[in-house]
Amino acid sequence: MRLKDSRTPRSGRSNTRAFTLPEVVIAVAIVSMVLGGMTVAYTQATRRAQWSGYQLAAQALAMQSLDQARAAVWDQTLQKNEITNLNLSAWSYSAGVLTGYSWTNLDIPISGTNVVRATNYVTASMINITGNTNVQVQLIKVQTVWPFLWGNVNRLYTNTIAVYCAPDNRDPSTL
Repeated sequence: MRLKDSRTPRSGRSNTRAFTLPEVVIAVAIVSMVLGGMTVAYTQATRRAQWSGYQLAAQALAMQSLDQARAAVWDQTLQKNEITNLNLSAWSYSAGVLTGYSWTNLDIPISGTNVVRATNYVTASMINITGNTNVQVQLIKVQTVWPFLWGNVNRLYTNTIAVYCAPDNRDPSTL
């Protein structure tokens, strides 16, 4: 009995090994799914990084308005409250509550005319704390509203920051 050598050609055809059409189709499908997933992940990461940049710029804008309000002199002994001198549009002051808004461009890298405008809504409320001592404080709240294009929809996001401020109670001779 003679063993057949697998390297010898059978019936005139060469014995070459190759991929079949179903194997090639499955390999192409796997590669395209992996590359498609990588493209979607890269696009989403880029969009989230851009959103984070906008959010941080809006937070800095809110802090800027809050610091402006905190820097205003409020001294009850001098009957001086400069918080009403904030650079706000359409502001009103009644019953111990100051409201107004301002808008500016977000501080993000831009080129050309693709600026992003944000609006700061500022509210300063006088609060009386009663107890052993009667103390007045001001609640200063800044809400920054900014747009972001997510997909095909321009959505509005809000950063809110608030702080309580006590009166200065400075020595009048040092002012």
